[in-house]
Amino acid sequence: MARFATFWLAAPSRFAGLRKSRARLAIGALVLLLLACLTALTVPDPAAVSTSPATSQSDQTDLMVYEKIVAGVRGGGDYYTVATDALRAGGYPLRPFLTVRMPSLAVVQAALPDWGPAALLYLLAGYVGMVWGLRLGDALPRALPRIAALVLLIGSMLAFLQADLAAFHEIWAGLLIAVSLGLRRPGRWLEPVAFALVAMLIRETAALYVLVMLAMAWLEGERRETAGWLAALLLFAVALAAHAHAVAGVTGPHDPASPGWSGLLGFGFFVKSLSLATALQLLPLAAAALVVGLCLFGWAAWNDPLGLRMLVILTAYAALIGIFARVDTFYWALLVAPIFLAGLVFVPDGLRDLLRPTIDRRRITVTRVAR
Repeated sequence: MARFATFWLAAPSRFAGLRKSRARLAIGALVLLLLACLTALTVPDPAAVSTSPATSQSDQTDLMVYEKIVAGVRGGGDYYTVATDALRAGGYPLRPFLTVRMPSLAVVQAALPDWGPAALLYLLAGYVGMVWGLRLGDALPRALPRIAALVLLIGSMLAFLQADLAAFHEIWAGLLIAVSLGLRRPGRWLEPVAFALVAMLIRETAALYVLVMLAMAWLEGERRETAGWLAALLLFAVALAAHAHAVAGVTGPHDPASPGWSGLLGFGFFVKSLSLATALQLLPLAAAALVVGLCLFGWAAWNDPLGLRMLVILTAYAALIGIFARVDTFYWALLVAPIFLAGLVFVPDGLRDLLRPTIDRRRITVTRVAR
């Protein structure tokens, strides 16, 4: 059992007990992952998600349009009329229907007082911190790693603690996904499914998270949970069809169309987008890219079903962003950003368990037998 002793986790990492040959393969895979992360240096530069003076004009314009829509609905306007008028005035595409956000967020924010969206945002971010603090606390028995995890969670939610971004749909969807994943346990699926459904009704790209959770529940034999995720997708499909019908009623063939979603910017763009969505934006890009790689390794090292689900979710969104995102849709990374940096707390044990078999020397034990 001594060889499986942990550094600061409650249980050995996923890599504990690997034979030397497999450990070396895993180390090679980690090196390749870190090199792949450095391709972030070669992709175009999107603007950081920030309210600082360095924020891009396009980012500010998007926020202004969303805020204008909320103000119009608060003033008694019909959402679809207000939204399409605001998008036309800003020169935004109106076709296909997905270019117009679903009305959920704007309608709720319009019903709140001026200070309401910011207060609700802080409450939700605090709830994410509480849920994940408890989940990570189960894996981290000592005070120092728990403090490190808390700091990393705060760093992950840098953009989510800015009230000026409250009109941004990905901010809310990302926090709701984080709550959903943090609450999920074997046999407990109703609350996670409910939070995920709300996330999809705010931002359609959250459906990828639900598809991953559906697949994982089915593979793990959780039939009732599988049915719950499927029901959420069906309800979302009905809402999306109603949304498409409503958008069709206020748009026409002469409205501008989207340039499409086929950016093909690659894995490096996913890495750069995650860097800009978290406190890693404060580091040089090369350093931030390597930290992203270590975070991915950390989630892979956590020997827990929750860690595996997080890894699969990150892989799915890496594919989505790398293949379909454009430079101006880098903010899709916000959907998986709120807890991303917490993966670093699993890195020390993961590296230790990988390196141990590669540096062990064969020992000869002499046993004296009395006759």
